[in-house]
Amino acid sequence: MSVATFSIDYHQYLKPDGTLAQALPTELSPEDLLALYRLMHLLRTFDNRAINLQRVGKLGTYPGTLGQEAIGVAIGYAMKKEDVLVPYYRDSGAQFQRGMPFHRILQYWGGDERGSDCDNAEDFPTCVPIASQSVIATGVATAIQYRKQERAVLTTIGEGGTSEGDFYEALNVAGAWNLPIVFVVNNNQWAISVSREQQTSTQTIAQKAIAGGFSGEQVDGNDVIAVYERIRVALEKARSGGGPTLIEAITYRLCDHTTADDANRYRPKAELEAAWLKEPLLRLRAYLNAHQAWDDIKEEQLLQECRQSVDKEVDTYLNVKPAPVTDIVDYMYARWPHNLKDQRDTLLQFGETHHE
Repeated sequence: MSVATFSIDYHQYLKPDGTLAQALPTELSPEDLLALYRLMHLLRTFDNRAINLQRVGKLGTYPGTLGQEAIGVAIGYAMKKEDVLVPYYRDSGAQFQRGMPFHRILQYWGGDERGSDCDNAEDFPTCVPIASQSVIATGVATAIQYRKQERAVLTTIGEGGTSEGDFYEALNVAGAWNLPIVFVVNNNQWAISVSREQQTSTQTIAQKAIAGGFSGEQVDGNDVIAVYERIRVALEKARSGGGPTLIEAITYRLCDHTTADDANRYRPKAELEAAWLKEPLLRLRAYLNAHQAWDDIKEEQLLQECRQSVDKEVDTYLNVKPAPVTDIVDYMYARWPHNLKDQRDTLLQFGETHHE
């Protein structure tokens, strides 16, 4: 006798060769497809430049997004301004669409706390501690539900992070309280050097939502159209009181985990070569080319525009005036305690002496 059954749906619009697996969603116009393609190229250009900055000592450890551009770009394109993004460390593709300029993202990875300041004041800064953003997001969703607001929270995580206790706790409370939240899992196959097969025995990551009492689904994470459409639907469901959704986006990390990693030490070369044939920009360009919406001239123009845009952001980052060293302490108290004044004065003197 069976007491419970479930299934996990898989969604795809664009096949790896750029042909259609099903009719495109009516919500996306030809202009939208071009916009998504441009955004992914811009993100890839920025990503490459950020890694180069780290290599020459102008940036701290940086987590790349190569091969995973469709996820971040689709998230930013699908969210409404009033929604709340609670990101993890590989979400620059969503962040820059929601008011976080590239130079500020660079500030964050350069160790400047001002890089956590998003022009969209409702969004949260980048979260590095694994899975802690999941429980933060449920807290935000609880506040939205309590205030009876028609908004949704979207939070992200890598597939490795779904093994953390915080993630399971977040799923449980999201389901129990029917919270307006969408969990997006970037399943890029490698939790640093631990493969998807070694990391969990579940057939899918999406089915982890079932334990929380709500629906989970898989989407082709290299198909920006599919990722956008499923996130859009999930967000609408959350805003209207339909509760949470978990979306597992199947992709592949074509880069190192971060600039402190060397993926060549554990990632099979043949696996990497096969993944390059399925990456998101390649397939969308194939579709646009086949429909006479793109050509080599437009491609070169776009690449040049992206380089110019990113160069401008990098220049801004490199010329940002350093924050006063007293910022370390000035925002710890509403009013600085008198008995600590001598310590602050010493810190100020140290900063003036060692300023470069």
